Amino acid sequence: MQELLEWVRATLPMDLDTPQMIEQKIESMLKKEKEQIMDAYMEGGDWESLPQPRFDNYYNATFNTKER
Repeated sequence: MQELLEWVRATLPMDLDTPQMIEQKIESMLKKEKEQIMDAYMEGGDWESLPQPRFDNYYNATFNTKER
């Protein structure tokens, strides 16, 4: 979220295209955040015992998201 705040401040003042640009930036940051969470998840245990579907279920339930 800090990165998003810095980016928004850097794009001020806003024009008519800015809300769409913010939405696109948030989407890209959510992908990056998910990758970072997955990296931490993988480092926390044996990947063989923590398969991808189990991570996806954890991530979607914890962050109340739909698959991106």
